[in-house]
Amino acid sequence: MKIGILGATGAVGRQMLECIEERNIAADEIRLFASARSAGKTLKYKDTDLVIQEADEKAFEGLDYVLGAVSNAYSKQYMPMIKKAGAVYIDNSSAFRLDDDVPLVVPEINGEDALKHNGVIANPNCSTIITMMAVAPIARISPIQKITATTFQAVSGAGIGGFHELNDQVQAIQKGEEPQIKVFPQQIAFNCIAEIGSYNDNGYTTEEMKMQNEGRKILHLPDLKVTCTCVRVPVYRSHSISASVVTEEKVTVDQARQAIAEADGVKLVEDHVPTPLETSNQDIVYVGRIREDLCEEKGLALWCCGDQIRKGAAANAVQIMEYLLSH
Repeated sequence: MKIGILGATGAVGRQMLECIEERNIAADEIRLFASARSAGKTLKYKDTDLVIQEADEKAFEGLDYVLGAVSNAYSKQYMPMIKKAGAVYIDNSSAFRLDDDVPLVVPEINGEDALKHNGVIANPNCSTIITMMAVAPIARISPIQKITATTFQAVSGAGIGGFHELNDQVQAIQKGEEPQIKVFPQQIAFNCIAEIGSYNDNGYTTEEMKMQNEGRKILHLPDLKVTCTCVRVPVYRSHSISASVVTEEKVTVDQARQAIAEADGVKLVEDHVPTPLETSNQDIVYVGRIREDLCEEKGLALWCCGDQIRKGAAANAVQIMEYLLSH
């Protein structure tokens, strides 16, 4: 089997390579693709230095799978080349997520959808993956009608520049200097910014609407309604989400706890409150504080945390590939 990683030098691309190594996926060849300025550089894989190539029309020939960690624009540019080469493209961008003929997959929830692909499979939004992992066990008991969610998203969700901006601003403030604002719309150090993505006509941002639009597709609930507020917080890694769900039939707290405890890829935490720190650098979504929603007769509230670079992006894409290989 031969695997390519498109956008290999970014945080998600590097994490994809690490996940392939960690999960001992048998690969006869791994090709790394990035921009021209990275061509010729190397990344370590096991005991080998893999040379980064610039992607072009012939670069994907002979590959079985290509994992994408590039922007929407680049994803749209390279997707036809990847399909022409006969490889399956597992794309982390939002370019194809809502296309009718492109499965949107979280393997633990709707892995079977991946088998219906036409050469392209989409990886969902990071905070959507983490939230859906937490609520899907409840949806298996009774379909979810409504979700009200607030996300608390780490700065690294905006790329390596977000990480550096928080770090640089904290250091500047400690020195009594003016913090520089480049990546985020306002100062992120010691602050929270309820503005991620661009605004739609309905007053919600593009990031906020992903929870509804992608959640419907993942859970197979076309009428699911979601009110979401996305907040950038001064945390380096791992997203947290406060979510309340309303189900068709009443689901008790004990039923929800049992379903989450038995679900793959999630961990029920009852002895403390899950935090971003403890969920970083691993692939399990931690779920806690499960309780009745005091405003809804058939509602439950919960709190969840997960690593947005791993389960929210790179690891989920690698898991999709593993699902295809096992089926």
